[in-house]
Parts: sequence; structure tokens; C-alpha cells
Amino acid sequence: MSVVKSTLSDEDRTLVGNALQGALVDLVDLSLVAKQVHWNVVGPRFRSVHLQLDDVVVTARQHADTVAERASAISVSPDGRAVTVAKTSGISEVTDGWIKDGDAVRALVEALSAVIGRMRERITATADPDPVSQDILIGLTAELEKHHWMFQAESH
Repeated sequence: MSVVKSTLSDEDRTLVGNALQGALVDLVDLSLVAKQVHWNVVGPRFRSVHLQLDDVVVTARQHADTVAERASAISVSPDGRAVTVAKTSGISEVTDGWIKDGDAVRALVEALSAVIGRMRERITATADPDPVSQDILIGLTAELEKHHWMFQAESH
């Protein structure tokens, strides 16, 4: 059942919908990973890393909503359920328990790198069929790359 009629062709809607769904899953999982690390980080750089992790959570959550609403606008039902995120996320699992500040930084560099790589593929895939969705993906990737840069700088 679809209550919204997309202006995209069925083929383009499927392609763009898959890109948006993948982006949604990555963003939901990134927010969960960053929050898990945020709650468990310890070490001399605790405060700066702790606060930096919250910045990532805010970015991921804001963009997840934008991506999900774009999917709805093109008649694709977004799926951010925990089971879907667990099955389809490309982010590596983070350790449970306390995590030293340096390990926390490395975990976020790795997670952000993985997400950014997939976002760039989605940017390319959506260029022709839907520049509007592509623009959303470009903007969010720029913010993720800023976080990636800051965590890398934190690790040296």
C-alpha cells in the first residue's frame, strides 16, 4: 500500500529508496554506536571525547530524520527498526564495557570511515535519478567527514 505517489519512475524510486534506506540504517546505527561509546569512555581525555561523541549523535539523529522523511516523500516506507538496523548495518560492532579514550576515538574513526564510504557510493548512485536526494546525502556526508576529521585529529 502506498499513500504517496512519487514523481520518480518506479525504477528510479527503487534505486533512490535503497540508497536512502541504507543511509537511514547507517545513521541510526552510528547514533547508537556513538552513544554506547559515549556512556563507556574513560581516560584522561574523557570529557573532550565524551562531548565530541554527543556531537556525532546529534548529527546522525538529525540526518536520519531528514533521510527518512525524504524516503517517505518519494513513496518509500523508511525502516529504522532495531531488527533492520542489526541485520543491515555496515558498522562494526563496538566492544561492551568501559572503553579507553584512545580506543573510543579509533572506534569512531572506523565507524565514520565505513559510513562515509557507503554514503559516497549513494551520492554517485542518486546523481541522475534524484538530485534532491543526492543533495541531502552530500550535505550529511560533509558533516560526517567533519566529524571524521576531528576524531582523526584527536587520535594524534
